Amino acid sequence: MAWKETHPGSSGGHETMQPDRRELFSESVRAGTRTYFFDVKESSEGTKYLVISESRKMGDTRERSRVMVFEEDILSFAESLKKAVDFMVKKPV
Repeated sequence: MAWKETHPGSSGGHETMQPDRRELFSESVRAGTRTYFFDVKESSEGTKYLVISESRKMGDTRERSRVMVFEEDILSFAESLKKAVDFMVKKPV
């Protein structure tokens, strides 16, 4: 079972804030040795973007990866993500 935590407007402790961007929202999901972060940030120019990060324990270290989705692409990204989730949870006929 995953553990969920929401941190509106906080760094969530997983990434150091850069002076040229502002974190607007952060939510994390802990699932075993992995933690997923969903962060909405805003650049100094006012552009919003979503950063999806995965952190996982690999021996004595943590491996991290992330994907950035910009504001102009978020709706098509969300639509495709929903299709993928629906496919994964769909019961076989």
